[in-house]
Amino acid sequence: MNKKFQRHIEDFTCSHCGAAVNGDGYTNHCPECLWSRHVDINPGDRAAFCQGMMEPIGFTVKHGNYILTHRCTTCGIEKKNKTSKNDSFAAILNLMSFENKKKNR
Repeated sequence: MNKKFQRHIEDFTCSHCGAAVNGDGYTNHCPECLWSRHVDINPGDRAAFCQGMMEPIGFTVKHGNYILTHRCTTCGIEKKNKTSKNDSFAAILNLMSFENKKKNR
């Protein structure tokens, strides 16, 4: 039986915006642009073969946690992940604004 979460402390360069990201073992996405990469099947396992870019497409609040929804631009899978205190507030507001514009069309 595989563990559902595997912690890996990894630094990376964002493939979307080029920001240098210092990982803390829970880092799922770039704190500057909120984009991610499709590397995991279960969090931290690095078992996904896709490796596509994960676009931030939505934002919700659940039980007091701010949750990002990402969609893989290669295979279309959608995944949810909590935001981090290090995430750019401007990027979060921009995503919320974009979401509101879509709803009001």
